[in-house]
This record gives sequence, C-alpha cells and structure tokens, in this order.
Amino acid sequence: MRQEIAVPTSREQLWGLLAEAAEIEHHLMCCYLYAAFSLKEHADEDLGPDELAAVRRWRQQILGVAIEEMGHLATVCNILSALGAPAHLAHQNFPVSPGYHPAGVVVKLTPFNAQTLDHFIYLERPEDSPLADGEGFEPARDYQRDSRMDRLMSVATDYDTVGELYRSISLGLEQLVAALGPERVFIGDPAHQLSAEVARLPGLRVVQCLKTAQIAITAIVEQGESAAAAQETSHYQRFLAIRREYQALRDARPGFRPARMSAHNPVMRRPPTPEGKLWVTLEPAASLMDIGNALYNHSLRCLSLAYGGVDARTQRVLVQTSIDLMHLLTPVATCLGTLAASPELPEATAGISFATLRDAAALLPDTASLDLLIERLEEIRMRCGELLPRHAQVEALLQATCAGLKRTVERLARARETVQPLHAMADDAAVLAPSSTTVPQASPAAAAAPPAEPATDPSVPHAIPEPIDEGHGVQRIPGPAIDLIYNGQRCIHARHCVLGLPGVFKANVEGPWIDPAAASVEELVTVAHLCPSGAIGYRRHDGGAEEAPPAVNLVQLRENGPLGLRAQIVLNGEPIGMRAVLCRCGASRHKPFCDGSHNDIHFQATGEPATVASEPLAARGGVLEIEAEINGPLSVTGNLEICCGTGRTINRVTGTRLCRCGGSSNKPYCDGTHRTNGFQG
Repeated sequence: MRQEIAVPTSREQLWGLLAEAAEIEHHLMCCYLYAAFSLKEHADEDLGPDELAAVRRWRQQILGVAIEEMGHLATVCNILSALGAPAHLAHQNFPVSPGYHPAGVVVKLTPFNAQTLDHFIYLERPEDSPLADGEGFEPARDYQRDSRMDRLMSVATDYDTVGELYRSISLGLEQLVAALGPERVFIGDPAHQLSAEVARLPGLRVVQCLKTAQIAITAIVEQGESAAAAQETSHYQRFLAIRREYQALRDARPGFRPARMSAHNPVMRRPPTPEGKLWVTLEPAASLMDIGNALYNHSLRCLSLAYGGVDARTQRVLVQTSIDLMHLLTPVATCLGTLAASPELPEATAGISFATLRDAAALLPDTASLDLLIERLEEIRMRCGELLPRHAQVEALLQATCAGLKRTVERLARARETVQPLHAMADDAAVLAPSSTTVPQASPAAAAAPPAEPATDPSVPHAIPEPIDEGHGVQRIPGPAIDLIYNGQRCIHARHCVLGLPGVFKANVEGPWIDPAAASVEELVTVAHLCPSGAIGYRRHDGGAEEAPPAVNLVQLRENGPLGLRAQIVLNGEPIGMRAVLCRCGASRHKPFCDGSHNDIHFQATGEPATVASEPLAARGGVLEIEAEINGPLSVTGNLEICCGTGRTINRVTGTRLCRCGGSSNKPYCDGTHRTNGFQG
C-alpha cells in the first residue's frame, strides 16, 4: 500500500467515501454487463459445441457477478440511508476520466477477451496481491489523490484495492459512533432502505447499527475479493476459473474467439476528446443504443424513488419496474453487439454505453411521480413503435420491447390506482380508485335470483358441442347457461373434472369431450373451482356471479411437486384468474406453469418445510402479482400465506421470491442457485 489507510472523521467525509464506493460498484457492474453482452450466442458464430457451452456458461456467471455488484451498490445505498443521506445511484460516463478514481482503478467498457478478463481479476484481487492489470488497462498517468481527513469537505482518498476502501469506511463508522454515539449516527428510517426480499438480491441487509453495517461491508469484501480457493463463489475466484477454462479452449484451438467485435467505449454523441472512444452513428445501432440507454436510466430513476420514502407496496412495484427494464435492456444490449457501429471502424460492432443523465436526483415521493414514470415509459414505447417500419433488421426485438414496456406500464398503472397519495396524512379520507384487475361481481338482483338450470335435459341424447378456439391453447365450449373454458396448456391432470362430473368431462373419447349441457350450472361451477391449475374455467350468461377472488391468498407446496396458488393472480402483468399451478422443479416445458415434468425427473422437494415465525397479515386477500424473472425465480408481491400439503401455515409474507429452478437449498425460497446451475426459463 502507498500510505496509511485514511480514516474519515465526520459524517460528511463518510458520505463522500460511501459515494465513491457506490460509484465503484456501479462502474464495475456496467463493465461486467458490457463484457457479458459481447459474448457470442450461437453455434454459427464460429463456435464448436464445447466452446458454445462454455461461452453460455461464462455469460451466466458474469451476469451473476454483475447482479451481485448491484447488491453491493444497494448495500452501500442502505448504509448511506442509515446515516441520513440519499441513495447514490449516479456515476460518471465511460470511460471514467483519470483522477476520478485512484490511478490503479481504470474503468472503461471493453468486450470479453483475455485482457478484459485479466482486468476484472485485477480489480477484484485481494489486498497485497502481486497481480498485474490486463494489457491495455495501464493508467494514463500516475497520480496521488489527497487523503487528508482534517478538512471540512470530503476528499478523494487513495486506495490500492476496493477492500481497502471499505476498510476506511468501516474504521470511519467506528470512529463516528465512538464520537457521537450510535443513536446520533444511525438516524435514517430503515423502511427507506431496500431489503433482500424487496430487491431480490440475496445477502442484501437493512442497516440499523454499527454491527449490521460492518456485517454488510464484510459480506461485500468477501464476495468480491476472497482469495481462499475454497471460496469458489467469490468474484475473484470465479473470474480465475473462467480464465483457466478460456485458456484451455484457446490452447485447443488458437482461433477460438468467444466475443463479437464490440466497440471499446461506445458513445452516443460526438466526443470532444475522441481518443479511446467510438461514436456510434450507423443505423439501426444508433437508435437502438438510444433506446437501451433510456431503459437503463429509467431503471435507475425507479430505483432512486424506491429509496425515497415511499410506502412498502409502492417500493416493491418500483423495484419490480426497475428489474423489468433491466430485463428489457439485456436483449437490446446484446443485439447491439451484432450491429455495425461506425463507418470509421467497419470491423467494430456497437454496444450499450450506459450513458447517464445530467440530473440523477430522485423524484419526490408522490403519486404524481408515478405518473411521470408512466409517461416516460410510454415515450420509450412510442419510439420503439416509430422505429419498427424503418428497421426490419431488428423488428422482432422492437416488437418484444414494445410488448414488455406495455406490460410494465400496466403494472405501474395498477399500482398507481390502488395507492393513496404518497404524501397524504394518515387521517386523509382518500378514496381509492378500483383496480383494473378487479373481478366483476354480480349485481344484487342477479345474486338474489334463483340458480339457473340447464336449458337442455341431461337425460335426453344430444350432440356434444364443438369447442371454439380462442387462441393460445384455450378453448371455449358453449353451453345453454354457462360456457366452459379449457386451457390444455395449464392442465396437470388432477382429474377432479373427469371424476367429479364424468358425464360432462368424457375421458377417452374421440372428438369433442366436454358437454356443459350434461349438468347443472352449480355442478359445473363447483367442479371448475376444484380444478387447481385453472385449466377449467367458465363464462356465465345466465346473470349469475363469476368466480370471486378468495378471501385468503394461498400457495400450497406439493410434496416433490409444484406450487398451487389460490388468489387473484396477475402473472407477468396479465390477469390469469384465481387458480394456477406453477413449476418449481425447473423442468417444465411450459414454464412458468407445471406440466408434470417433476414426475419424469424424480424431483425431490418437501411439502412440509419448517414453520417460519410470522405475524398475521393486516389483509389476507387482494391482487397477487407474480413475475417469472428471466432465468430466475418467481417474484411475488402481495398478501400471501405459504402452506404445506396438510394445510399448516409455513409463513405469511407480502413479498417473496420462490425458487423455480429446482436447485435452491432453501426451498421454497430462492437462494440464487439459478445463477449457477444454468436454469433457463
């Protein structure tokens, strides 16, 4: 080390060091994402079968590291919030100018290659490591930043490793607590922080005192730079493992190139200092880069507001929206690596630049801010629509982005309709607008009317009606008083229908097999409600009540099997009814729904896990929003009681992440295994 570790002596100086830590984590996250997005995806890109498998594995591993860097950033923001400061999600544009970080911390966007990999290993190295940085990442000049801590203003202290920076922060926290006392140091409201449950980042901790702050800091350092070979999950060890495998594949075939020719430091505008940057001017890359950066910045804006003192439900929706936008960004950023960037460098393809807005301040915690977020999402969606007729090369991507933005807007709009003004006083008599997903109830007159009987006498022979195809595997079978709806893709063959009403649901027959006229309306409704998967539904045209939401939202764990849900379910932004059975073995061919594959693979998962201490929920019903994260778990938002097969309540939550890769060691909850076991879905 060049000098003694600088120890901050005031809250202001601690805020400054934490802001630097936040930017380091943010910068590294973007660099790792850029390298992952540059990797090839298909065998026709000059990759053999073993090479393609390795490249896909590296992509998942690097994306996993980037997500953990996001967790580190969120942890730093939690510490800032605990100390009374706002979350710090701003960062410098790439490449970061010399002097902004210590001379040994060179930050720029480069595609995956041996030099970039060496650079990642260098950045994550343990203290006192003799490793050299990757070729091409040498500092532009040697300099030393002022590390004096006797100033009123915070200073830009030097450090050799990121672990050393965190050691300065930890020592500063100890000194400030000794000087002021813990009550005066940790003054922030813990409800303003993000928890692991809300942010879907395993290991994220809410910071409330010196002990929890130091535990969080230790976890960041150990996850990043742990030198112990046994700690294979550390970033340092993971990058070392990738380098070993990469070198072996290059030795076997010297022509092996795992990445596309993505640009180094792509920029959106003509740079005043063009050295080391590539101005992306060719279409459709320039327009797609604009969309990608807009998605990225809006994701940060949503995350900033989540730290801003909003209520718990709104915080969850904001985090969900932020994650949605990052999921939409991934295919956009990956596609950029296939598109020509500039006539000045024909061999280079484009890339996402993570360009940031000049003003990164959080919006005010008010419902008007939700309106502004929706307005911006609509602007991005409209721009995708405008580009569709102009760029056939990326038409499918633009359509998918439009569809994803539409779902995100609808989810945010539902949240906007069902919350009071975020600044309202507790005694405000605010009237909530009804949710757009509310299931219509029967009128009082219809509810009082006697139940209608089928117009057809079941004892009289009649033709079974032909089903009407309603698309997406759904069939409607018309009946005299009620139409039955059958969704074959959701059927798990629980057989409540064929055993309960064999005259209606005729097993082992040729042609049409559902006859709604063969039973009374009440019998049909009863059997439909018994169908756990929601494969059987109905549409009444007799004035009777449609299926009502349950009073208590439940998920039942089936022994060695799927998750059975009863709630007013909104899945990936679409209302899907009151019943569903979702895969948790990871093998279904119709994810996120179960298709019985757990039997084929002999899936093992208890239906009787230990009870978790939990308080009764203030409300037990309501809309249950479920997001099947891309290649990840089921993210659940809403009131939910988790039950075992015998009905015992295991846990009560208002948000959780449920494993669907089959690999979690903490089933039914996600533990992050999907990032390392190759789960796709």
